Formats: sequence, structure tokens, C-alpha cells
Amino acid sequence: MTIPVNDVNNLADKKCIPCEGGMPAMDLDQAKIWLGRIDPAWKLGSEGQKISREFIFKGFNKTMGFVNAIAWIANQESHHPDLEISYDRCTVHFQTHAVKGLTENDFICAKKIDRLLIN
Repeated sequence: MTIPVNDVNNLADKKCIPCEGGMPAMDLDQAKIWLGRIDPAWKLGSEGQKISREFIFKGFNKTMGFVNAIAWIANQESHHPDLEISYDRCTVHFQTHAVKGLTENDFICAKKIDRLLIN
């Protein structure tokens, strides 16, 4: 799957495309290109099959407010992350489970989550 570079410029304005499988996941080189289009705090898994980012907050209420905003985005996009939540932090993991790897949807949602932090 070749991804034109111009398709990644406005990720936060795009909508996720439903994925039921049957399409290939990005290869490692493509995932690295797409990783460059989101906040550098996102990390690519060692095998290039997921992206993750840890967010740290001042207290439980701020953490849970952020988690609720992620849940809203995930439901709007029908693309859901795996979350690790504790008192003052949340780690977000994206992977398109239907293809056991990364698709454009993962980067769209990551970019939308990045926008939550813009003041």
C-alpha cells in the first residue's frame, strides 16, 4: 500500500474509513513516514505494528477528562485505541486490530488527540 505524502498533511481534518480487514497494514518504512506527520512524542512499536504515546496530567480529574475526550473522538471515528490509565497519566496505543498493524486511521486519530492539547 503506497501512501501519497500529500494525503497526510491534514490528518486531523480527515475521517477514519471503516476497516474490517482484507487490506494490508503499513510496512515499517511507510509507518515511519506517517509517524513524521504527528507529534514526535508518539513512538512506533519495534515491529512497526502500533504507535503509542504517554500523556501526563496534574491529577486524576484532568486525566479522566482527557480519557473522556479520547473516548468521544474514538466513537466519532469508530476507531478505538487501547488505553492504560492511572492517577496522573494515560498511555494511548493505536493499532488497527483487523489488519494487525497500522493504517491511516491510527494516524488520523493520533493527530486528533494531539489537537486536544493545543491551548
